[in-house]
Amino acid sequence: MVERAMHFDLLIRGGTVVTGEGVFETDIGITGSTIAALGETGTATETIDATGLHIFPGVIDTQVHFREPGLEHKEDIESGTRAAIHGGVTTIFEMPNTSPPTTSAEALHDKLARAKGRAWCDYSFFVGATTENLAQLPDLEMLPGTPGLKMFAGSSTGSLLVGTEEEQRCAMAAGKHRMAMHSEDEARNAERKALTSGSPHAREHPNLRDAESARLSTERLLRLSIETGRPLHILHVSTADELPLIERAKVQGLGTTCEVTPQHLWFSADDYDRLGNLLQQNPPVRSNEHRTALRAAVKAGLFDVVGSDHAPHTLEEKAKPYPSSPSGMPGVQTLLQVLLTLSLRDTLLYLPEIALLTAENPARIYGVKNKGRIAPGFDADLALVDLGSRVTLDRGMVQSKCGWSPYEGEELVAAPRHVLLRGHPFIRDGERTGEPSGIAAEFEWK
Repeated sequence: MVERAMHFDLLIRGGTVVTGEGVFETDIGITGSTIAALGETGTATETIDATGLHIFPGVIDTQVHFREPGLEHKEDIESGTRAAIHGGVTTIFEMPNTSPPTTSAEALHDKLARAKGRAWCDYSFFVGATTENLAQLPDLEMLPGTPGLKMFAGSSTGSLLVGTEEEQRCAMAAGKHRMAMHSEDEARNAERKALTSGSPHAREHPNLRDAESARLSTERLLRLSIETGRPLHILHVSTADELPLIERAKVQGLGTTCEVTPQHLWFSADDYDRLGNLLQQNPPVRSNEHRTALRAAVKAGLFDVVGSDHAPHTLEEKAKPYPSSPSGMPGVQTLLQVLLTLSLRDTLLYLPEIALLTAENPARIYGVKNKGRIAPGFDADLALVDLGSRVTLDRGMVQSKCGWSPYEGEELVAAPRHVLLRGHPFIRDGERTGEPSGIAAEFEWK
């Protein structure tokens, strides 16, 4: 009996596939929105020649701030997801500190409605924990369209704050799924404002929001995790001091996971003199000693996720005198480029580890349905990259509405040549095609 050759809607030929298990050359057959087969020969309605390209699973960026509603002059859902898809990011988790904040079912539904027909990638929206919505948190974390709850243990951009230990204990006890944490000690940060010099400069930022603030908060949150049984995801870890605490929590089996950002791995406090307020973010970019410790922890496998903490502000806002200048920088478009550059230049990671940190682990940790893997049955979300191609980033390449990047002038691995979202090439030969057609991500534990 002669088997009929398979027919695909799209066949990606000759590429080198990168998964958490390894790197191998194979063809990818796509039918509809789904990966149908790996390595199968057959015919196809359309073909992409991927010779010389590495194919990564589409990035799942679990921490972005797109500023809509209320602050659309910095970023909106369309411009933020446009920046994402240009960078190979095919799914985003957006944070709740908009205006008004996403702290209710109504606010979540409003964001989901705003994204429909305007998003270039798939999306979901965190709900913010506050002292006012404690009773609703168990129901809110289960709503469609959200990966769960985010808590600000230290204040940052916006009004969300759960600052005291008792408030944090109550919020963590209200629900059971993984809670994402901005971990800084609010009381210590408030006290240290008095140390601001007479001629303030952004180089003071890592001293005013110092490493001890992060350590105190993370130590407390992990203790509360034991008390409440609530697993935590510690966002944008920035200090050497937190690393042994997180390592111990993992050994204890608390379900702890953690994130590092590209900017904490790339920049150090030495860059404040050059970049000034553009480098200002919470928690701060710190000394080279902290950066070295973070890189070592990445190599040792401590971190589960690399997230961009994309947090855009306009250049006019960033030009305000420190500390009146807002904290945050864009990064969703450059996440994969920066991580690949660090890995190829400084041997930070092997390629399979990049697939794990940017796609497979985020999907596993949050139970994202049909995302994060290059395997039959999964969404055909793919980023095809020429690892031998380099580009010097300039302002004209920035898709974010804020219009700038801290990486301007840096030589990076070039942006993905092709990016597919659910089987459709939205970036083809570096150019955007089609119309926004992102949909809400689904979560299997709901």
